[in-house]
Amino acid sequence: MFIFSSEQDSVSRRCVWVNGPVIVGAGPSGLAVGACLREQGVPFVVIERSDCIASLWQKRTYDRLKLHLPKKFCQLPKFPFPDHFPEYPTKRQFIEYLELYAKHFDINPQFNECVQSAKYDETCRVWRVKTSSPNGFEVEYISQWLVVATGENAERVVPEIEGLEEFGGEVIHACDYKSGKNYKGKKVVVVGCGNSGMEVSLDLSNHGAQPSIVCRSSVHVLPREIFGKSTFELAMLMMKWVPLWLVDKILLILAWFILGNIENYGLKRPSIGPLELKNKHGKTPVLDIGALEKIRSGKVKVVPGIKKFSCGTVELVTGEKLEIDSVVLATGYCSNVPYWLQESEFFSNNGFPKAQIPNNWKGKSGLYAIGFTRKGLAGASADAINIAQDIGKVYKEDLKQKKQKVPTHRRCISTF
Repeated sequence: MFIFSSEQDSVSRRCVWVNGPVIVGAGPSGLAVGACLREQGVPFVVIERSDCIASLWQKRTYDRLKLHLPKKFCQLPKFPFPDHFPEYPTKRQFIEYLELYAKHFDINPQFNECVQSAKYDETCRVWRVKTSSPNGFEVEYISQWLVVATGENAERVVPEIEGLEEFGGEVIHACDYKSGKNYKGKKVVVVGCGNSGMEVSLDLSNHGAQPSIVCRSSVHVLPREIFGKSTFELAMLMMKWVPLWLVDKILLILAWFILGNIENYGLKRPSIGPLELKNKHGKTPVLDIGALEKIRSGKVKVVPGIKKFSCGTVELVTGEKLEIDSVVLATGYCSNVPYWLQESEFFSNNGFPKAQIPNNWKGKSGLYAIGFTRKGLAGASADAINIAQDIGKVYKEDLKQKKQKVPTHRRCISTF
């Protein structure tokens, strides 16, 4: 890594040439591709806007969170979970695993550096990635490769709901929710009935709150385990032998026997099966860990869509009005790639690669994407292996030809 600084402003600005790829994001995806590159002997730089690895897990998740899938489906490449970890590791255990992972592969991100822009320089055939720090320090990283590892959940989604600003009570996004201990006795509306919404509602009920969960659209709810085996693992096993549509039918029949007819509780199932829905639209089925029992008992109330908020109340689309104290928006996350990556051929306006799986990890001119498969940590791990192997081939060939650094690249570098 070579550093070029301005004589006039060397304290606040610098230009860095990176011999390997620049990886944007130090979450599980960024760590996974860094580890695989390390195994290939390829140098790299990881840029992270927060002050820690896996900031989503460390700072924007609730306390009771556990992995929804067995640990063997969530481990990153070349480093399994410790044997003493439970089948479904807790939030703290998963963070510990990621810290061990980063240490094992000697991954040391550049923290507190937020990417302002990343653009491919056609003349010099390099990527220019400009970052800024809270103290005003600016860096331009220059590299032959750029790996986008900011993932699907970089920014919270806050919907526009009429009257929400006039509500008057506490309104938070699920990323700011930690525990229901401060909500005892309070009436809370949870907007969103995905895994986060269901689990937040469960946690609120466990702490003596009175949650109502807004189920505006249809949702698949499956048991986390069937016959003592992970539902996800069972689905993956069946898909080796039978078509997806049949696996969906089998899962729904088993779910009906175990959970009953969820439509009796105000939860409407989608018209297409859970796996097909996940593949086509990226909508993950809810894996029930106790919320449905709370709904059955009436401790968690299911309500339809919201029409508007007013001072201390919410009006539903049915005309019913509820007096409430707080609102938790379990309305999901989105990609932030369009805000900083100046490229439109590989990434679409929604911040996801345009190419279909399994070809959505590689673009042109040394651009790569990891963690956009909507297949969780398993998808990110597969991306990491592919990306590292692809970059490794070119990097090693460059070393053989003694063209690790091309002089024309250095002549193109702007030295502020």
